[in-house]
Amino acid sequence: MLLHLILKRLIRAGTLTVRLPDGTLRRYRGAQPGPAAGMEIRTRRAVRRLTLNPALAFGEAYMDGEVVPLDCSIYDLLELVCMNLHAGEGRHPAERAMELWRLARRRLDQLNPAPRARRNAAHHYDLNGRLYALFLDRDRQYSCAYFPTGQETLEEAQALKKRHIAAKLKLDRPDLEVLDIGSGWGGLALTLARDWGARVTGITLSTEQLEVARARAAEAGLADRVRFELMDYRAWNRPVDRIVSVGMFEHVGIGHYRAFFRMVRDSLREDGVALIHAIGRSDGPGSTNPWLAKYIFPGGYSPALSEVLPAVEKAGLWVTDIEVLRLHYAHTLAHWRRRFAANRDAIASLYDERFCRMFEFYLAGAELAFRYGGHMNWQLQLARRVDALPLTRDYMVEAERRAAAGAAVAPSVAADPSRRVTSA
Repeated sequence: MLLHLILKRLIRAGTLTVRLPDGTLRRYRGAQPGPAAGMEIRTRRAVRRLTLNPALAFGEAYMDGEVVPLDCSIYDLLELVCMNLHAGEGRHPAERAMELWRLARRRLDQLNPAPRARRNAAHHYDLNGRLYALFLDRDRQYSCAYFPTGQETLEEAQALKKRHIAAKLKLDRPDLEVLDIGSGWGGLALTLARDWGARVTGITLSTEQLEVARARAAEAGLADRVRFELMDYRAWNRPVDRIVSVGMFEHVGIGHYRAFFRMVRDSLREDGVALIHAIGRSDGPGSTNPWLAKYIFPGGYSPALSEVLPAVEKAGLWVTDIEVLRLHYAHTLAHWRRRFAANRDAIASLYDERFCRMFEFYLAGAELAFRYGGHMNWQLQLARRVDALPLTRDYMVEAERRAAAGAAVAPSVAADPSRRVTSA
């Protein structure tokens, strides 16, 4: 059986136990120590599909109940597979050939004109709002949190992420105008207005997120300082002081990078500053996992910096700071995964068992991509002018220190103590 040969070659560390549809039990022991996990393959169809197209079939078979973990969790099973897969020895020729095919056609797969971008956003972000409330933090930050020690709670780490980004935006004057591209449920925009004295316009392609964000602004008494619009970034046409984008760039598409950064440059005032935060990969250009592209993020891709920086250069922007966050998203996803598990029954009542298995596979696989697969987050600080920012990055540290101490972080905040509210 070809699957037997594939698994025998794959497992170099740890032990994988497999129960086949006819009840046969096989164990694959690596020469190196590692975790143990198992799976039951319940149908011959699943055996065939795992042999021919494992990158897509594994997730689908788990969703359909044709592959189930054996005496372990789906996270345990995926961890064993991922740690062996990314060790560089286990990919069989068919999978390597499919990866080359995905690389060859990725510009087509990531073609995201405005109508398609809107459909792609709706696929994931227009799900029932209660779903996200059941596993995200209270502020519904659906992006990498910031863990200075790794021991922070999810709420603490997401508040620290917003503070970290605000410090890089250098919001040192009252009423700086900020454009938030991909504003989600509005948490970052509200924080920048309330705690840092900015005036913010958030744009999103999700009608579900737009409705919630507008309601939150009104409830917080910030509707005069924050507004949200249903808008593609390509439709923006006026200058602002600052631009921020968190967790949206992964949906731009590699064929649109130059247009994106041209829009950033054209939309910044002469002394403007931008901060782009996105998922990336440390091992150079690649392609999106086909299961993830089909079920979770159609049109999505996490780029290497080597794919991004040429577009920045061609747009005529200065890269004034780069920071790489390595395991921060692994910590974030671990929190989400545990919260999802704790609220699984409530989530199943919103959708069904198959949806729960899909999301479990997604959260576990995403976490492991950061632990074993070379994924990370990058933050690019950009400016139009070489002298737009101080000579060193000490001002970022100082801004975070003042915020941590509860001191005023912007003149407009100091002038109105009622606006100095601690971030959620």
